[in-house]
Amino acid sequence: MNRLRGFFTLILFLFLVGCAHVISKDLRVKAQPPLTFKEAFQNPDAYRGRTVIWGGDIIKTINQKDGTTLIEVFQRPLGWREQPKVGPVSEGRFLVLAEKYLDPYIFRKGRKITVAGEILGVQIRPLGEMDYRYPLLSTLQIYLWREYYYSPGPYYDLYYYYPGPYYPYYYYDPWWGYPFYWKFHYYYHR
Repeated sequence: MNRLRGFFTLILFLFLVGCAHVISKDLRVKAQPPLTFKEAFQNPDAYRGRTVIWGGDIIKTINQKDGTTLIEVFQRPLGWREQPKVGPVSEGRFLVLAEKYLDPYIFRKGRKITVAGEILGVQIRPLGEMDYRYPLLSTLQIYLWREYYYSPGPYYDLYYYYPGPYYPYYYYDPWWGYPFYWKFHYYYHR
């Protein structure tokens, strides 16, 4: 009976860990009441210093001469774990300023990201032939989500892309039409 109780306790623990929020509780409390991207986009200077939690798809990562990194993000609405949702819905773009070097290979175009940060104001940058007003965030916490790919082989391939070397682990699941492999996320907390 004790073994069974221990087994179910372990399963419950793993379930709860898997359902945890990716942004720390302190920052989630600090970001209350939530400020929507649409509200801040209309007048970012009015909300200067306000903590927000936004996310989306990385468009570009630029390492600057002063050692900071600027990330351009295509905004997406967030789910209950703060994961950017998949779909055509977006309210614009925003910039994330990290006070350290972040590798553009890790933080590359198309990766999903969730950011907790303070609004610094607005930055006007060219977008095509127009000038675009980007809300600018100073990072307090960044969470980079896993990538999922379809693999042509009959096995799942598991890769550690950061911080270590390549470790394959093979597992075949007959219920999936095309097996996929996934990469571990990169987690940065200032």
